[in-house]
Amino acid sequence: MNVVCNNPVLYVVDYPAQDAIEVIDKRSGRGTLIRAEAAQRFREELNLLASSEEADDFGEFIDHYDALLTQPAIYH
Repeated sequence: MNVVCNNPVLYVVDYPAQDAIEVIDKRSGRGTLIRAEAAQRFREELNLLASSEEADDFGEFIDHYDALLTQPAIYH
């Protein structure tokens, strides 16, 4: 388990052994677990964004995944 991103907008944990990424939108308190090819694509897109530290950029980024964020994040 590796915490990849933890800022005011987004919390991302990578689970390499399971080839999965847990994503939580802190603004809405919802999250999801992404696996396999979708997880790899998310990793790549997040790495491209990593050079930018702007919260607005992270908000726009995660908004594209809004339909996947269906689980309430009550334990984070």
